[in-house]
Amino acid sequence: MDTELYLQRINYSGSIEPDLELLKQLQLCHLLTIPFENLSIHIKEPIVLQYELLFDKIVRKRRGGFCYELNGLFSALLNRLGFNSVMLPAGVANNEGEFSPDFDHMTLMVLLEDRWLVDVGFGDSFRQPLLIDNRAPQFQGNCSYRIDEKDNYLILNEKKEDSDWKPQYRFTLKSCRLRDFDEMCNYNQTSPDSHFTQKRICSIARPNGRLTLSDMRLIETSGNEKSERLVFDEAEYAAILLTEFGIIL
Repeated sequence: MDTELYLQRINYSGSIEPDLELLKQLQLCHLLTIPFENLSIHIKEPIVLQYELLFDKIVRKRRGGFCYELNGLFSALLNRLGFNSVMLPAGVANNEGEFSPDFDHMTLMVLLEDRWLVDVGFGDSFRQPLLIDNRAPQFQGNCSYRIDEKDNYLILNEKKEDSDWKPQYRFTLKSCRLRDFDEMCNYNQTSPDSHFTQKRICSIARPNGRLTLSDMRLIETSGNEKSERLVFDEAEYAAILLTEFGIIL
């Protein structure tokens, strides 16, 4: 891995001493520069979980990816910089609070003096590492996060301003390798039951909001303001990918 090129990709320049401050900066820089997207699935471009291929796609070709790609490659970067980063299996909560199978999502644990939850592949979620062993709410901007324990799982919950707590995903602290996610990665990019095969998504964090291209809808949030409009045609769709996300398919 060319760590210097990766750091350039996420617009980070500064100390690379592997401490908590660097971890915070790297997670935020990653979220602000590399989009969460499933476009490969919709152009019949196979997603193969090999570090060389992920680096070529995300860093050299300046694309994004979904959780296995983004967190898998980010974990490798952290380890190259001297962190102890571990890939963890997770299941995502639906609107009824039920969870998908383990390995439906990949998240990360980084071991410093404390154990930290790190994630650059879950869309609109926490932007700074969360203490895994803290059961009290952890505040970030207008959102609060809480990690509960239940049935041998840790559950990440989110609360936005005046809303109720909602589970995001549950995870274990079982250390995994990238290839352990192959089966669910293949399912999510090929099964008609996977929500990733049902619509295109490209989404990126902004300093005070988020920009999302969801099929032919462009959704922008800034603070408490939200706007949405329809995209006229595929030519405009491609233009938005280029100008707003830096992506050429």
